[in-house]
Amino acid sequence: MQTLHYSTSGGGLLASLALFNDALRLIIGARDARWQVVGQEPSKLARQLLFSEALLHSETSSPALVAQQPARTHTMSDSAQESTMDRILQEISAVGRRLEGMDNAMASLMAETKSIRLDIGGFQSRVMGLEQRVTMVEAQAATSQDWDQELLYLRTKLTDLEDRSRRDNVRFLGSPKAIEGEDMHSFLPETLPKLTGITFDPPLEFQRAHRLGPMRPDATVRPRLIIACLLSHMQARQLI
Repeated sequence: MQTLHYSTSGGGLLASLALFNDALRLIIGARDARWQVVGQEPSKLARQLLFSEALLHSETSSPALVAQQPARTHTMSDSAQESTMDRILQEISAVGRRLEGMDNAMASLMAETKSIRLDIGGFQSRVMGLEQRVTMVEAQAATSQDWDQELLYLRTKLTDLEDRSRRDNVRFLGSPKAIEGEDMHSFLPETLPKLTGITFDPPLEFQRAHRLGPMRPDATVRPRLIIACLLSHMQARQLI
């Protein structure tokens, strides 16, 4: 195994310090962000880097300061340098993998956020559609209430008219079968004044007059009653 010897005198020390500083920077550079986030103190390796940089600066700027340091011999083998570089590369690769994982996670998060926004947009459209439908239903309900009131009014009027029309109806019971002949409207105005002894002026007028129910061919069956609707309510009251 070959070894490299650097003494504190001459340019060999400067080259050794420069190489050592570069290696330390690569190792520590990946950890700077972690120190800043968690607020930890720099490790021993970082402090060694600071001391090495100060020593390198003093070597180039003030030879007298270097002369005050005791003479040292630094030895670093080729395998040690390769091992150090391998560790540096592994650390860099690990950091790269972490960053790549963070990028993937961020991309996934952005995709999920976009999907959520699309879902929210769809929900908003549905809510707007429901609001429009509710407005239409409310308008129809208001119209339906108006129609209900109108229908109630018409029913009331119809009931009143039906009651009024029934007040003018007169029923005659016990009239012999076929006594009216073929014309009921002529029979009643002639017969009723004679039966009641009432003189009607003007003469009785009927809106309609007929027997109720189907015809009964059997002569022994009780004859059907006659129902008549007078045109004059006053004449109907006189008959009653």
